[in-house]
Amino acid sequence: MDGNFLLQTETSQKLYHEHAAKMPIIDYHCHLIPQMVAEDYQFKSLTEIWLGGDHYKWRAMRTNGVDERFCTGKDTTDWEKFEKWAETVPYTFRNPLYHWTHLELKTAFGIDKILNPHTAREIYDECNEKLKQPEYSARGMMRRYHVEVVCTTDDPIDSLEYHIKTRESGFEIKMLPTWRPDKAMAVEVPADFRAYVEKLAEVSDVAISCFDDMVAALRKRHDFFAKQGCKLSDHGIEEFYAEDYTGAEVKAIFNKVYGGTGLTEEILKFKSAMLVVFGEMDWEKGWTQQFHYGAIRNNNSKMFKLLGPDTGFDSIGEFTTAKAMAKFLDRLNSNGKLTKTILYNLNPCANEVIATMLGNFQDGTVAGKIQFGSGWWFLDQKDGMEKQMNALSVLGLLSRFVGMLTDSRSFLSYPRHEYFRRTLCNLVGRDVENGEIPISEMERVNQMIEDISYYNAKNFFQF
Repeated sequence: MDGNFLLQTETSQKLYHEHAAKMPIIDYHCHLIPQMVAEDYQFKSLTEIWLGGDHYKWRAMRTNGVDERFCTGKDTTDWEKFEKWAETVPYTFRNPLYHWTHLELKTAFGIDKILNPHTAREIYDECNEKLKQPEYSARGMMRRYHVEVVCTTDDPIDSLEYHIKTRESGFEIKMLPTWRPDKAMAVEVPADFRAYVEKLAEVSDVAISCFDDMVAALRKRHDFFAKQGCKLSDHGIEEFYAEDYTGAEVKAIFNKVYGGTGLTEEILKFKSAMLVVFGEMDWEKGWTQQFHYGAIRNNNSKMFKLLGPDTGFDSIGEFTTAKAMAKFLDRLNSNGKLTKTILYNLNPCANEVIATMLGNFQDGTVAGKIQFGSGWWFLDQKDGMEKQMNALSVLGLLSRFVGMLTDSRSFLSYPRHEYFRRTLCNLVGRDVENGEIPISEMERVNQMIEDISYYNAKNFFQF
């Protein structure tokens, strides 16, 4: 893993080293814990900062036959957990974890050694010693990677106290909230929904007894988020909701579920209405709305039974999803209330669906107004990123792409931006050397790389 890792041509190497590598990081979607940034948390061990909460590593360890107590257990030591991870690493060839692991060791700790059972103790001890130093704190890690902005993921009822505390401390890196209102439309379990609405009423100081009251309370919280610098919303949805509904129906559905009665097909109508309400709020403030769709969660529990047989993951399902996505976007667009939007898919067979959907709703008001989000979750690796960028390139404008994000709660995930930039530069550099992009246009190519790495996001989100 030398300086030209993943960079297979001379042009790729120049694009990365002279243009991509120097760009600051704008991490516009992550799951960092704001309290850690506010308090400049000092990590106790390499296991805590590296394995704590990392479901990617846990999945690999379980697959390698590691007992759960070495992943999430409370009766094992940090060293025992790390030792099991070190035993797993040699089995991760061709999995992105192998590259991520060694890129993180190199960039964060300056360690070039290969992690395996023979080097585990040495690496563990060396990293733990460095983690005691102030420059390896939460804020120190952000500085190390030249981070300029991070956008966390926050519920409307969150106090945002740590965002405020961080800003008032004078910390030079912006930590901004992101509006994630999924629980405000989660009406599957009436008791849970009512409990959430009651908390919403408390934090917003709005008495809620009907649907209009709930919207008023959410709007008040939306205003509060805006005052704290929020510029994006995010929605984690299984599918796009675009059922037909009337205002009277939605109000009646709210009364029904708030009163404790379970819903059936009415669930989709309520979610459809709420997506429009949230979209209009975002449009009013000029925010960017993000949609992460297609995740089937809780697959090994009884919750799977609630999902039903239509997962939307075959070709017919993607057609149905595309129609619903288009119908939802058109509802906002036809009323002149479609704000900037980023669409993320979890199924690669939807790449062309999304890449073509973008063009249906571009309106010339903002360059790249509707965006195809970078490879998300299990597509967040070299192959997934290349496929996403290829689809975007042939069906849209790669040059207007807002680039990479970590989507992570780890302070060691920033090398994913480097991984993405290397992959991007290799892709474009190869085209130049193949004669598919003219050498005479290298000034434009250079600017394109810097734009995708940094400037597009900075301008798009107006940071």
